[in-house]
Amino acid sequence: MSGPDTKTEVLSVTEMGELADSRESGSKKEKRCVFELYVQPCLAELFGTSLFVFVGCASVIGNAGAGGLIQPAVAHGLALGVLITVFGQISGGHFNPAVSLSVYLCGGMKLLLLLPYVLAQTAGGMIGAGLTKVMYPSNVYASSLGGAFEAVTIDVGKTTLAEVMMTLILTTVVCMGAVNSQTRTAWAPFCIGLTVTANIFAGGTLSGACMNPARAFGPAVAANHWNHHWVYWVGPTCGALLTVSLVRLLLGDQRTRVVLK
Repeated sequence: MSGPDTKTEVLSVTEMGELADSRESGSKKEKRCVFELYVQPCLAELFGTSLFVFVGCASVIGNAGAGGLIQPAVAHGLALGVLITVFGQISGGHFNPAVSLSVYLCGGMKLLLLLPYVLAQTAGGMIGAGLTKVMYPSNVYASSLGGAFEAVTIDVGKTTLAEVMMTLILTTVVCMGAVNSQTRTAWAPFCIGLTVTANIFAGGTLSGACMNPARAFGPAVAANHWNHHWVYWVGPTCGALLTVSLVRLLLGDQRTRVVLK
């Protein structure tokens, strides 16, 4: 009797140990999943937006004496394409509140992440702009407003319309190239970067071709330049909402469209 009883007790202890190990492993896995699903994407958006705004502001400041749109256009487009390629598998590589809004409304991300993304992006914009302010001499920085946006035309309505149209093009490329299942492509980072470059060539002389409230907000804080700053929130937001309307009503796949299924 004592032999079997002892054996049963040993097996029971072993099973309890295995159960405890599996629970501990499951707990660690759950914590890792929470980090990768919610924390890591926000960190990627913060870091990626910081780098993007840093490169963007530096390209504008460094180009202040030469003038022209080639250097800022190419720098913004290349930086964005590379950063989306690097961070896209973690956070989607938005780096732009207008992009995050359009992607969420088209079903490409969770509502729980929308506000943290926007906060991370605006904080990243301030970090990137602050780094350029520290790096450049004060006179060079001041002459270019630290890369902050300035409405070129007196008619603010035209400036806002320019931002609406350019953001419409950008967010359409993002939603159709990276979210919509029918048109999703591995070339999306390349296409998005080229779109930003093309838009800066097209509208840089009107509004600066911001298309990104975080890109406008960071330099505005660093340089304390708020002239018509609302344009760079209203225009991109309206452009993003127009994209959502087109994708949800006409251009999206069957899962995304809300009509004509």
